[in-house]
Amino acid sequence: MVKVKSWAALKPGAKLEPFTYDLPPLNPEEVEIQVDHCGLCHTDISFIKNEWGNIPFPLVPGHEVVGRIVGLGDTAKNKGLKLGQTVGVGWFVGSCQHCEPCLEGAQQLCSSSKQTIFGNYGGFAERIRTHWLWAIPLPEGLNSADAGPLYCAGITVFSPLMEFHVKPTDRVGVFGIGGLGHLALQFYHAWGCKVTAFSSTKAKYDEIKSLGANQVVSSKDTSEWESLKGQLDLIIVTASVPLQWDKVMALLSPKGRLHFLGIIFEPIPVSVLSLLIPQAQISGSPGGSRSSFNKMLRFAEQHNIIPRTKHYPMSKVNEAIAHVETEKPSYRVVLDADF
Repeated sequence: MVKVKSWAALKPGAKLEPFTYDLPPLNPEEVEIQVDHCGLCHTDISFIKNEWGNIPFPLVPGHEVVGRIVGLGDTAKNKGLKLGQTVGVGWFVGSCQHCEPCLEGAQQLCSSSKQTIFGNYGGFAERIRTHWLWAIPLPEGLNSADAGPLYCAGITVFSPLMEFHVKPTDRVGVFGIGGLGHLALQFYHAWGCKVTAFSSTKAKYDEIKSLGANQVVSSKDTSEWESLKGQLDLIIVTASVPLQWDKVMALLSPKGRLHFLGIIFEPIPVSVLSLLIPQAQISGSPGGSRSSFNKMLRFAEQHNIIPRTKHYPMSKVNEAIAHVETEKPSYRVVLDADF
């Protein structure tokens, strides 16, 4: 048995506090990782608050992990991984490998998948375990201290490029230029797309352009959208607030797609006519396949795509959470393990 120190919410809405738990002997398929850094995602905070209503406690959050392999099961030893190697772990630590989605290479859709922080202890800890498939090597050209958010936010915005065969000539709109959106701008610009950012903060317009937006328009003043009607081949929504959906749909080009990556709990009212006439599509996606992870990380390395981060020692995790909740940080927060 291995004793692991961590930070956990012992009940819904509680501040995180030191929590120690035991890990059983390593099974043949598992990889054990010493955590160096872990991103703080809004979903972690949502889980702490039990906003989904079914979260098991005690909860050790953290699903944007970067660390070094310190243990390999007998099977995992033969899967191209090695002790001391830097790897990352995202939303998943397991998938069945035999269902139809897994066999088709869409492991993120496995109905028997094991999530990193749902019924499992996550990355706000000294160590974490995962199935070998989901111990994802970090390319040497990416800075391990800032790479954690790529394993959640990065794959989430990159996956539609793979899923929907987005072309470099496509015109893309991005709503919500925060933790997800600032990476979407970098990926889609590097892909070759013409990118329009929709933001509610005029003070950030120059910075948003520096991230890859060809133009920035208000996400609130819809009068600025007139010249964009019928022009966008793909609209990515990373925001978690309702928008004027009829006017958003009017921005789509023929056969255009409105795609959701942020979690919006309210229903989305959409007229069937707004879909029929332009033959438009509405979709959403959860992260990406294991193969897409490899492509995303290689692409990020090749194009120097990095999350913009603010760091806290993990021992100040409650300060980091308060910062995210009250001060609207620029993009992503990363916790550095200091046990």
